[in-house]
Amino acid sequence: MGLGILGRSPINALVEQTLHRLSRGEPPAHIELERVDFKEERGRRGSDGTVSLGGATNERAADHLAAEMACMANTPGGGAVIVGIADDGARIGTRLDADWVRHRIWELTSHQLTVEVRQANLEGCRLLILTCIEALAPVRYRGNLRWRVGANCVEVDPVVWQSRLLERVGFDWSDQPSGQTLDDVSPAAIEIARRYLREANRGESDTGLAHATDADLLRRLNLVKDSRDLTNAGSLLFVATPWPGVDYIRRDVPGGDSTLRIEGAGPLLMQVREVEQAGEVANRVTHTAEGFAPGRIRAIPPRTLREAVVNGLVHRDWLAARPTVIEHVGDTLTVTSPGGFVGGVTPANIITHPAVPRYRNLAEAMAALGLAEREGIGVDRMVRDMLAIGRPAPVIAEVDGPYVRVVLLGGAPDTAVVDLVAALTPAHAGNVDSLLLIEHLTRNGWVDAESTTELLQRSSAEEANEAILRLADARLDAAGSAPVIAPVQGVPPAQPDAFRLSDAVRSRLAHRLALLRAPEGRETLLLDWSRSRGRVSSTEVADLTGLSKVSARKLLTELADAGHIKGGRRGRRGRGFFYVPA
Repeated sequence: MGLGILGRSPINALVEQTLHRLSRGEPPAHIELERVDFKEERGRRGSDGTVSLGGATNERAADHLAAEMACMANTPGGGAVIVGIADDGARIGTRLDADWVRHRIWELTSHQLTVEVRQANLEGCRLLILTCIEALAPVRYRGNLRWRVGANCVEVDPVVWQSRLLERVGFDWSDQPSGQTLDDVSPAAIEIARRYLREANRGESDTGLAHATDADLLRRLNLVKDSRDLTNAGSLLFVATPWPGVDYIRRDVPGGDSTLRIEGAGPLLMQVREVEQAGEVANRVTHTAEGFAPGRIRAIPPRTLREAVVNGLVHRDWLAARPTVIEHVGDTLTVTSPGGFVGGVTPANIITHPAVPRYRNLAEAMAALGLAEREGIGVDRMVRDMLAIGRPAPVIAEVDGPYVRVVLLGGAPDTAVVDLVAALTPAHAGNVDSLLLIEHLTRNGWVDAESTTELLQRSSAEEANEAILRLADARLDAAGSAPVIAPVQGVPPAQPDAFRLSDAVRSRLAHRLALLRAPEGRETLLLDWSRSRGRVSSTEVADLTGLSKVSARKLLTELADAGHIKGGRRGRRGRGFFYVPA
């Protein structure tokens, strides 16, 4: 039995997107998602690498697919396996009978798992697509309980699996009675809560809450049931965590001895405050004396540091008896918290996905105290704040355990980026979409709606195009209202628009474009353009690279002679001549 859906299956939509990317030439290693995997049919490849034709039944393949589909069924949201594609992307195909595969998996999983099996055709190659919805009871195969983490099936603890299921069906452990009362509350934790409320300074209601009695404060935070009983969230925040909630380690350099160790105990609010203060002391300051935004800039924006720490404690799995580990090494902060993503959130949608708290009562209390975002835009702001000082966006991933790991690569700010962001007009032009696009342009040289859908975490190219057009309308005050991005010249009228950085921005960020301007970088840029856009001309090359038309033609000739591209028509002359991927 599983969790069903109404309407179009999200899994089938993912499968369609995956097959589309495969048909465009992307290798499986670049495509595989947590909920979609590629497999070749087991038992057909010989020791010399040759692949036999295969038949309608194959017990070795059925055993392998049963294990993989059990893993997918245990994964939140279910998943799919596409059979007939080798690891290197070779179309091996399969002759397995769909009905036989479905029935055999049902038998091999002790009648626990019924999967949908359908045929698909990819460029003349017959594939099988196996899909399943999420199971309501753990599906073991040969005694093993596994689920997907990233692109791999890994062992999972039954307690962790059950905890994830409770989250999926909306059970809020943090809102349940804790067995502790108002008499157990720590006065020190109450004072810290009042301090956070005063610091938040969000209006009269919060100011009033900061001066409420202890009991009223906790009741208005919705942490009390039946007048005196604390919820689990109330107990965590104001009494004590059942085990150390945080393990903070400070090292000045990688591999160096720790200079500070905080193994949290007591109320969670006290642990948060202690780690926040330690992180603030270790967060290096750079003084910027010139440009549009002079001042003091931290190696990690303080709001981002707090968000990473708080998220690692609020959204972790509190049923797992392990601490949230925070490693602050040099200018890099790594937060590793027990429990994977919940509610359909993944690294690929975490910026734009609606907020899905693991523990709503706990998250709402932290938001009321000013320690978390009510609107669910904390990650959005983390990304924006890091990019705004010229540092990489946070690296967010789910790793074996499962754990969620957030890495903030802090360091000296790039003052050219800081000045650029300060010069953007209107002010809201410096939003997270714009900064993601600008950063991408410094590495890839061009953008269009199709190529940036995943970057901006949008569900369609149309949505991504709107973000690009908003950036195209932005201007630089200090550069005579110069645009930020400009259309690529030479694009045929029938093709979608593409954009590059404007000349004014290229000049400001010249140091960040050095790799693109090197010979190898130009070659990579142009081959990427030709494969994605289906063609490349000397006009496009000159505009993308800043080369003269003569140099652009020479570069294209060299790429054609090397076999990377070929002429769009016979001969390499004539108005409107272009090349296509070889």
